[in-house]
Amino acid sequence: MLRLLGHRSTACDGLTRRDVLRAGTLAALGAIAAPARAPGRSAPAKAVILIDLFGGPSHIDTFDPKPDAAPEIRGEFASIPTALPGVRATEHVPRLAKRLDKMTLIRTVSHGYNSHNPYAVMTGFTGGQDQTDYYAKPSNHPSIPSVCQYLGVGRAGELPGYVMLPAFPGYSQGLRRAGPYGGYLGPKYDPLFSTCEPKWAKPKVDFYDHDHTPMGEPALPAMDASLTLDALDRRRTLVDQLDGRVKWADTSSGSGNLATKRNEAFELLTSPRARDAFDLSRESPRTRDRYGRDLFGNSVLMARRLVEAGVTFVTVHTEAAQGNGHWDTHNNNFRMLKNILLPVLDASVSALVDDLSDRGLLESTLVVVTGDMGRTPKVNKAAGRDHWPQCGFALLAGGGTKAGCVFGASDKTAAFPLEHPVSPGDLAATIYHLVGVDPESTVPDQGNRPVAISHGGRVVSGVLA
Repeated sequence: MLRLLGHRSTACDGLTRRDVLRAGTLAALGAIAAPARAPGRSAPAKAVILIDLFGGPSHIDTFDPKPDAAPEIRGEFASIPTALPGVRATEHVPRLAKRLDKMTLIRTVSHGYNSHNPYAVMTGFTGGQDQTDYYAKPSNHPSIPSVCQYLGVGRAGELPGYVMLPAFPGYSQGLRRAGPYGGYLGPKYDPLFSTCEPKWAKPKVDFYDHDHTPMGEPALPAMDASLTLDALDRRRTLVDQLDGRVKWADTSSGSGNLATKRNEAFELLTSPRARDAFDLSRESPRTRDRYGRDLFGNSVLMARRLVEAGVTFVTVHTEAAQGNGHWDTHNNNFRMLKNILLPVLDASVSALVDDLSDRGLLESTLVVVTGDMGRTPKVNKAAGRDHWPQCGFALLAGGGTKAGCVFGASDKTAAFPLEHPVSPGDLAATIYHLVGVDPESTVPDQGNRPVAISHGGRVVSGVLA
């Protein structure tokens, strides 16, 4: 059984003619003339850790509280002062509040893509829709790390340039959402996905349960001599699977891509350096406790280990498990935030910022924390908040960003930006700029047409150091 970025199709030999033709197109794209390289300037960010709070974190109940608003807007939480004079945050992120002087807070992330796919977060593109982009497909725009690798910023040595933790995003690993992949640049630029098997101390009650934190650790994909095609389907991209099975591969212009991807995968899985990077037991108990020993905390700690080992791009998605695996708080917003989501976020991200700083890595590592959308200003009848992409937040730290900066302001109910709206395309352009990629670059789509990598976004100069 073979998967084409989330879609299965089979024949007697496991391949359909359409699979072969599509793979041929993708391989051919890899042979297009070499893309323009990044400008010859020093890039402040040598690595990026992107933390995607899947489901849409409530900006009002985190970093844009409105203590003077009506109760149905203000919600149940009190606000507390932060390290920045006059700037307040929710009472349930005390550690991050004390560290805002090391970070940039954007309070005006705004767009119209009302979807839980990480498509906009990972690519900067907001023109998709669930009906066509719910599942990843080869015609999707490539992720920011995929574009960077295509343009020559990424892999160095035996470790991959792009790793995703703790697994691929998709409803507790039940589907593959658009966003993280190489898209029309080809599977060569897909990330390495770690694997995880979340555990709970007691059975979950429902999707909005507020008392169950997934436990576990990300791990390298297992490899043994008895791998079946179906196992390879779960662990390798279509191009990897086609290698050695499609007759034209030996003479195709894209055969080098097939061999390269195969070799990289096996080098990684047999690399002592990679195994060491994925071995959290090498961390002290104190460090493990600071990050939190749940699945999310372990993923954030592993992100730091991977960056320290030389990986350029690491993304952490919170949908690999339910419980604290999602921020889609239509019901039980306040109990989910108070009991699971905010304590986990507060511990892990504050530990990450401290850890990178102590190790001399913060200046060269860009940390980005954001989600697919914000939540409605008004609390609903189920004590939840609904979808609201019109206003949300992002936290940035290190990697050439300004410390102690609050960028943008929302109106009195946190419904809309009053000034300086920031789109996902703007965030993408800013990330490109900080890693040394020209944000106005283009890459070829499946028809060899140039597509702007920032999708109309502009660098948010106000957050740059």
